[in-house]
This record gives sequence, structure tokens and C-alpha cells, in this order.
Amino acid sequence: MLQALIFDVDGTLAESEEAHRAAFNAAFAEAGLDWYWDRELYAQLLKVTGGKERIRHYLQQAPRRLGGGGEDWIARLHQRKNALYAAAVRGGAVPLRSGVRRLISEARHAGLQLAIATTTSEANVRELLEAAELAGHFDCIVAGDAVRAKKPAPHVYLETLRRLQLPARDCLALEDSELGLRAASAAGIATVVTLSVYTLQQDFSGALAVLDQLGEPQQPFRLREGPQADGVSHVNLDLLRRWHQQASLRAEAGAVL
Repeated sequence: MLQALIFDVDGTLAESEEAHRAAFNAAFAEAGLDWYWDRELYAQLLKVTGGKERIRHYLQQAPRRLGGGGEDWIARLHQRKNALYAAAVRGGAVPLRSGVRRLISEARHAGLQLAIATTTSEANVRELLEAAELAGHFDCIVAGDAVRAKKPAPHVYLETLRRLQLPARDCLALEDSELGLRAASAAGIATVVTLSVYTLQQDFSGALAVLDQLGEPQQPFRLREGPQADGVSHVNLDLLRRWHQQASLRAEAGAVL
């Protein structure tokens, strides 16, 4: 039985990656670097989870790149990037995606637990939740720095399950990326994907459903892959419960075979 929804953040709660990219570039400029991450490059860098990890990877591709430093230097640069991102969030530059607030409200009123499992920093998560007036709505937040390995490793989801004190079969993850799907699946959690700007062409094999958005009554979602929605225009809690039950029955049938 579905007892909890677990949300990713960047690309899932909000289309935040462009704000992250802008903050990276602003931090680079402030530091006197000649670096600029355009959308094509950033799409490639998103295959590396974690901001500090992306900077480190970028340096490793060209060790003589102007301005490169050690781990402390990377940490300071990333800290400044996060400050710039937080300012953008507080300024209203990162609104929630369609249907997110509604679904969170439905789940809370139904008594489901809500959690966040993300590779971004907890400070960034809390900035977004504060700006969206959702602070206090989640039972637990597990960020990338709280676990040994980031997505696609399952650690952030396993830790979330531990804190919720629930088995994977009673939870549903909401993700936007292939790496996030792989992480949730490795933890045994059925996953619904809402495609984001940077993930449209990724491989979502194994997802319970793949959608363009959660949608609203006046802004219907489009189903790319997954079970039938039976004429429902937006993803509500009843639909998620039905999909989750179907996935559970298939899993039980497979275990018997």
C-alpha cells in the first residue's frame, strides 16, 4: 500500500537547472575565470551528480584550465555558486513545476509521508522550500552530502527509507532524470518520471510511467510511457495509487514465477 511519496528536487520539484547553470557562470566570472558553461556543455556535465563533482570533473577534462585549484578552492567556488543560486530562488526565479504543489497538498491531506531524496545540497533544498512556502511539509530531507555515494547509487533512497521507517514497496519516487531513476530503482522503489528540460532524450527503461509534467485540470499532462490514465487530465493521488498498486501486483507475480 502506498504510504509515502519521495521527491527529487532539481528538475522535479522545479525546473531549477537553468538557475543553477546561471549561478555557476556568475561564480566563475566573479572568480576571474574564463569558464562558461553553455546549455550543451551543461547537459553533458549533468551526467555527473553534485555541483562540486561537476567542477572537479570539468577540471579533470583539462587539468591546465585557467584558474583550477585543489579541493578547498573547488569548495569555495561551489559555496559562492550556491549563494548566487539561493539569491535567485529568493528572487522568485525558480517556481515549482506544474502540479507539484497540488500533489503535495493532496498527499499531506491523505496522511501520506513526504520525503526528499536529492543530490543537491540541503541548503539549496531549504531555500527552494522556503521560497515556495513548503517548509515543514516534508517528513525528511536526505541530501547528497548526507550519504557516501550520490545518484545513480541508491544510497540517498536507502537512507530515506531508513528515516521514513518504510519498506521500498510502500513508497513511490518522483524523478526527472535517468540517474535518479536508476538510483530509486536500485533501492527497489517504483518511480514516476516527469521529463525536464535537460532530460528529454534520456533512457527511462523501467520507470512506472514517463510524463511531461504532473499537470493541472486546465493544463493536462502527456503520457509518454506507462499504464493507462483512464482519461485523467492531471496526475492526482488516486492515479498514483492505482499505478503503484499495478506495479506491486506485477512485482508479486514476478516473485511467484
